[in-house]
Amino acid sequence: MPFEFLVALRFLREGRMQTLLIMAGVTVGVAVVVFITALITGLQANLVQRTLGSQAHIVIRPPEEVARPTLDRASADIAARVESRAQRLRSIDQWEAVFARLAETPGIVGASPMVSGPAFASRGNASKSVAILGVDAELYRKVVSIEDDMVAGRFRPSGTDAVIGIELARDLGVAMGDKIRLATAGNREDLVTVVGMFDVGTKDLNRRWVFTSMKLAQNLLDLPGGVTNIDLTVSELFGAEATARTIAGQTGLLAESWMQTNAQLLSALRAQTASTLTIRVFVTLIVALGIASVLVVSVVQKQKEIGILRAMGASQGRILRVFLIQGGLVAVVGSILGSAIAAALVSLFARFVRSADGSALFTPLLEPSLFFTTWLVALATGVLAATLPARRAAKLDPAQAIRST
Repeated sequence: MPFEFLVALRFLREGRMQTLLIMAGVTVGVAVVVFITALITGLQANLVQRTLGSQAHIVIRPPEEVARPTLDRASADIAARVESRAQRLRSIDQWEAVFARLAETPGIVGASPMVSGPAFASRGNASKSVAILGVDAELYRKVVSIEDDMVAGRFRPSGTDAVIGIELARDLGVAMGDKIRLATAGNREDLVTVVGMFDVGTKDLNRRWVFTSMKLAQNLLDLPGGVTNIDLTVSELFGAEATARTIAGQTGLLAESWMQTNAQLLSALRAQTASTLTIRVFVTLIVALGIASVLVVSVVQKQKEIGILRAMGASQGRILRVFLIQGGLVAVVGSILGSAIAAALVSLFARFVRSADGSALFTPLLEPSLFFTTWLVALATGVLAATLPARRAAKLDPAQAIRST
């Protein structure tokens, strides 16, 4: 075993109380960093998953109709006021070509055409305002994992079969296999059979969404052969906004990403990330100050031993390495213990803290990279914190160090 390592271990053993205190500080600091990071990361991932579990990453729609003035304001003698036009239900122009182009675009992993519009669902005397969503079941499953939200039946809207939310089923008093009537503003209506029920975790969506086949939705909404939007899912979740801007520029269509739709959620996630980083920085500083202060005291207490070692021929470099090794050892042991404690706390937290519906609040994300990064930061902190007291010890004059004791 190297000379410096043996001396460092001996110094740590002789100052057991100081060693235990600083190691406890490092352990608590690392445990706090790992616990907070894993907790916030898990909560954010769960929140994003729940939010995007029922919506596409990007939605492509036709451009809005804009009213154009019939008078030239500069030359007209009367005031001209342009009012916004009412937006009617329209299909994407040449949507098949647009769909084929988007499906082959790098970064887009799923695309699904959709026909959506307002309608009324009724059964007996009960009637509810709903949104018809005409989809191709196979394509839609590649964009939204709706199959995971099914509580009865399967997601197979086809022909006159429909899939509805559990809240709408409760409002209309229907069960699997029952029929409901869908009617639109254009005096078009049809009877559909309920072949599945879903729960996406949002009551409003469970009460409004009615999935049907594309053909049925096109007939009810008077859009023969057309689609109102194309839903996309992308490989880079947080690159959806950039992808949406690119698509809008290439196609001239409106492209809205989930980051625009959930701007407040995105701001909250960024605030959480910033607060987590702030906590990690301050905890790291506290740990560094703790290691440095203990080693400074150790240098004062070990002046005689340091002087003897220097008188016996130990170079300044060796003395420097002795204290750097002490800081590194304390950091490594403390980080391992702290990581173990944090992993246990996160697992217990995830097990006993539940959502209002009794489901798990989040799934612990204890990735190896989190531990390795924390260990490296702890080791760097320990070595850097030991630098000042190590240099002080290395510069001690042997004769003065021995006489002062």
